[in-house]
Amino acid sequence: MATFIKTEIEGVVIIDPKVFGDNRGYFMETYNENEFKANGLNYVFVQDNQSKSKKGVLRGLHFQKTHPQAKLVRVLEGEVYDVAVDLRKNSPTYGKYVGVVLSGENKRQFMIPRGFAHGFVVLSETATFTYKCDDFYHPEDEGGLMYNDPDIGIEWPQIDGEILLSEKDKKHPLLKESKIEFDL
Repeated sequence: MATFIKTEIEGVVIIDPKVFGDNRGYFMETYNENEFKANGLNYVFVQDNQSKSKKGVLRGLHFQKTHPQAKLVRVLEGEVYDVAVDLRKNSPTYGKYVGVVLSGENKRQFMIPRGFAHGFVVLSETATFTYKCDDFYHPEDEGGLMYNDPDIGIEWPQIDGEILLSEKDKKHPLLKESKIEFDL
């Protein structure tokens, strides 16, 4: 049975799966609907995504504007620092974030509810990142925030080398400029 760790932001949960290992390798459940529901996480996932990135790549901070997605994220190989930023209009933690190191070694998962911006930076030479979503991707609905917004104040880990951003991610607004608030 996995361990579900509540964070300082309501609905954001770190999940440590039960790993069974021996000299052949390991086995673990990455998702069990009954366990999730028993821990108050009632999601129906409809899409799985996967990416591979090299060291220093920072993806984010992303969200969908009118089709917000809950995400269950994890790393298959490598290591990332993953963040979720609360954008829920009436939340006492609006504009705050939770960050966690996810790796192929620690096998941790991060449950991010709807109403959050999400992003990660790759700490290892490469990382394979995968996540489940509870709504489909709508390209016309993309939104984002600048990863280094001083009002959010994410403490990204230091990496050797430069941060690598997509052209799109270089142009995201600051939170105070975007006025994004999810009424969930």
